[in-house]
Amino acid sequence: MSEQIFAIDNYIKTAFGIGEVDVRTYSPLTLAYIGDGIFDLIIRSVVVGKGNTKAATLHKRTSKIVKAETQAKLVEAIMDMLTEEEHDVFKRGRNAKSFTMAKNASMSDYRKATGFEALAGYLYVTDRFDRLVELTKEGLKRLDIAL
Repeated sequence: MSEQIFAIDNYIKTAFGIGEVDVRTYSPLTLAYIGDGIFDLIIRSVVVGKGNTKAATLHKRTSKIVKAETQAKLVEAIMDMLTEEEHDVFKRGRNAKSFTMAKNASMSDYRKATGFEALAGYLYVTDRFDRLVELTKEGLKRLDIAL
């Protein structure tokens, strides 16, 4: 599956003339920006894959998972699985100074969620989508969240 995501990513880059970029030049908030979208795509894909239903129901199921509070719990649940490199990326994202805050989230949860999203973005742009799926799946399992 990771090869398919890699192929899609390469296709997009080629179609839009985007060259290679050194991931070390990305700010943690830039990684969190793309990570938010990628994590949302993973959860939406699973929710839709579980069966066709009303869009409002799909949105409700997805929103429960992608909100800051759940992301904070998820990253806490998988912290022991993170490599030193992944933990460093998470910390950079968590400690980034954002000028916005999620609705209905504590500052602590928002920062942890931003760290998780930065990690998700980092894994995506470094072509380790399979690792992101592995961490997400295990985190949901540890939290006993069924989609």
